[in-house]
Amino acid sequence: MKHYSDIIIAPVITEKSIAARSNNVYTFKVAKNATKDEIKMAVEEAFKVNVKKVNTLNTKAKRRRVGKYEGKTKTYKKAIVTLQEGSTIDL
Repeated sequence: MKHYSDIIIAPVITEKSIAARSNNVYTFKVAKNATKDEIKMAVEEAFKVNVKKVNTLNTKAKRRRVGKYEGKTKTYKKAIVTLQEGSTIDL
């Protein structure tokens, strides 16, 4: 089994993800090859909580321009983790 730090890269901090925390829903940036079961075990091991469900999605690259230079943002895999009642994570 991989170490949880190899699977969980960083929490996603946006207005929408912070608002969802009141419903025990947390969002993380995860490794591209991580499965739902690996993500569930990594979150449970890292934060000592009980995970109810895991949803994943792959983000698309978006076009960005800075002055005369144009490029794309990086793609990454995002995991939306729902915790069981009574469990919370301090980020």
